[in-house]
Amino acid sequence: MLLAGTVVADAHTVIHDGAVVVEDDRIDAVGDAAELEDRYPDHPTAEYDVLAPGLVGGHIHSVQSLGRGIADDTALLDWLFDYILPMEATLDGDQMEVAAKLGYLELIESGTTTCVDHLSVAHADRAFEAAGELGIRGRLGKVLMDKESPDGLLEETDAGLDESERLIREYHGAFDDRIRYAVTPRFAVSCTEECLRGVRELTDRYDGVRIHTHASENEDEIATVERETGHRNIHWLDEVGITGEDVVLAHCVHTDETEREVLAETGTHVTYCPSSNMKLASGIAPIPDYLDRGINVALGNDGPPCNNTLDPFTEMRQASLLQKVDALDPTSTPAETVFEMATINGATAAGFEQVGKLREGWKADIVGLTTDLTRATPLHDVLSHLVFAAHGDDVAFTMVDGEVLYEDGELTVADARAIREEARAVDLDLDAVADEPVP
Repeated sequence: MLLAGTVVADAHTVIHDGAVVVEDDRIDAVGDAAELEDRYPDHPTAEYDVLAPGLVGGHIHSVQSLGRGIADDTALLDWLFDYILPMEATLDGDQMEVAAKLGYLELIESGTTTCVDHLSVAHADRAFEAAGELGIRGRLGKVLMDKESPDGLLEETDAGLDESERLIREYHGAFDDRIRYAVTPRFAVSCTEECLRGVRELTDRYDGVRIHTHASENEDEIATVERETGHRNIHWLDEVGITGEDVVLAHCVHTDETEREVLAETGTHVTYCPSSNMKLASGIAPIPDYLDRGINVALGNDGPPCNNTLDPFTEMRQASLLQKVDALDPTSTPAETVFEMATINGATAAGFEQVGKLREGWKADIVGLTTDLTRATPLHDVLSHLVFAAHGDDVAFTMVDGEVLYEDGELTVADARAIREEARAVDLDLDAVADEPVP
């Protein structure tokens, strides 16, 4: 297949009248369209206004998709313990699968080809199967919670770790290696020291497995961890082995100088979730400082209940604007930096090689967008448009591993309408969660 259009190969490389040639699951060539059409005369051609690397959601909660809008205008820990966790606890296996499919559907429709997905305690198999069916690339993990958890989510430490190991053996590298595993403690507040140390031990037993958790999102969370352990959050996680090049920490909004040194020295990845941090009033993560220290920063939407959208283009815009206003500096976190967070930095955090740029020999994870829009007229700078003006609705084409998942407004690998209908039916059963918070 030959895809033609303005090619945004990476944050610094734009090829006007360009093309990308796909062979099997790889990119065979990137360059001038006329030249490549001559070199590959037998390849069917599809034209899009803009072609770009598939975007990477560095921290997602697909299975919270059914809770969109049930807990707006609520403080983080109340939001989590009174609404979101009870909602997760109500889901049976069939409902969890529908929730995951709905999340992946939204990601694929809006140009996200890879996600780092924080699932739930139960029925993780169903989410893994959903990801495999819809074809998204992902780093997924069952959630671990062995303290401070509502009924239906609290589990014995060994049982949670044993179940995680079973899932690693079954799904790590599954679906042609599109799916890899992350051991996923919810956060320090809901996990014992035994659990967290067990997470590190389990991860070290399997090549390529990573760790994905939340950290330092909210001041109340940090105060709780310090009261219980005597350490600030990042220092506690470092003490129990939850830092390193195989660790993705979502948020890291409130860190001090010594914690930032730990993140940099250990090579720990950080995922920036600006919309969630704004909506939950958690604060503004010190992203320029992290980048200056060489910390790899990815970009994530977090979950639909604390964002309301999984649109990666909206997240790019928010990521840049929030840092500019925080620094009172319009040059802070420019479009190039944000685009890297949403592509190559996210792929690096997720541990997928040769993903996140359009390069010869790299994986064929590609999105095509239309710019036949009033807000794209005139189009002076295509990268500026992608970061500051584009929407997920502009996506017309999504490919993962050379397989077309979405084209011309239609999901090609499953029945999108059926997924939405099933989700609507489940959502009707969850309305009571918001009205009856857990004490």
